[in-house]
Amino acid sequence: MAEITAALVKDLREKSGVGMMDCKKALQENNGDMEASLDWLRAKGLSKAAKKSDRAAAEGLVAAKLSDDGKTGVIVELNAETDFVSKNETFQSAARDFAVVALGVDGDVDAITAARTAKGEVVSDVITNMIATIGENMRLRRSARLSVSDGAVSLYLHNKQGDDVARLAVLVALESTGDVAVLRDVGRKIAMHVAGTPAPPLALTTDDLDPAAVAKEKKFLTDQALESGKPIGVVEKMIEGRIRKWQEEVVLLKQPFVMNPDQTIEQLIAETAKDLGVPVTVKAFVRFALGEGVEKKVDDFAAEVASMSGQA
Repeated sequence: MAEITAALVKDLREKSGVGMMDCKKALQENNGDMEASLDWLRAKGLSKAAKKSDRAAAEGLVAAKLSDDGKTGVIVELNAETDFVSKNETFQSAARDFAVVALGVDGDVDAITAARTAKGEVVSDVITNMIATIGENMRLRRSARLSVSDGAVSLYLHNKQGDDVARLAVLVALESTGDVAVLRDVGRKIAMHVAGTPAPPLALTTDDLDPAAVAKEKKFLTDQALESGKPIGVVEKMIEGRIRKWQEEVVLLKQPFVMNPDQTIEQLIAETAKDLGVPVTVKAFVRFALGEGVEKKVDDFAAEVASMSGQA
């Protein structure tokens, strides 16, 4: 049998666009023959899958899972090109499997894709095979993991597409030695707030806000205030007040609770701590809305028809 060198694997990888492990397997199956290996990859549909990798994938699902003890929660986003694929049972099952993998991997997307599912399959291989079988580009775009030593992590799925899969998912981690059932219930209500509030929170506290986002908002408010023609001293005082108001709108703890607008999330936590007789802290929250931040291709059907008519 021919020696399968790293250089040979790299060469096949560059020619096919397929992952290193699949290239190595192809060469092993074909005694190092490059052309036969390329044909083998095409027959498996893997070369076809690689060619789809540059196509936009902004649809799909978010899958989420809590650990059995309720102290860890994960969300993963698995993207595809069309909404149709999100209803495919193979795709949904894969998303659920990846969430289970994420529970056991204390790492990012790269760590998850390199790990194995409960069925013993490498996550990256599962994705490649789905691309080849279903015919759309797919990717595991992002993941998040929250844990507490004492307390509970709560999960809320909005617009569910099946068990453990949806178009929006929120995790909330509450740290406390209080009654876990109460913490789970309050955490879930806060997760529902994060999912349903008109202005999704950007950060847990004021200090957690991205400095770039604060600077951008300050510039917008300053430009707006300067147009009024007021003196710079007056403008500066106006900006201070408006920035403070904006922070209250986008910081979770400062937001009015959607189930009781007369109470902020911060006040809800204080009330819960008083009822339980122990401190309660919101450690963190995560909100994944499917496809947010991904540029989606919009097809101009009318222009395409007109173009085709012009060519006739």
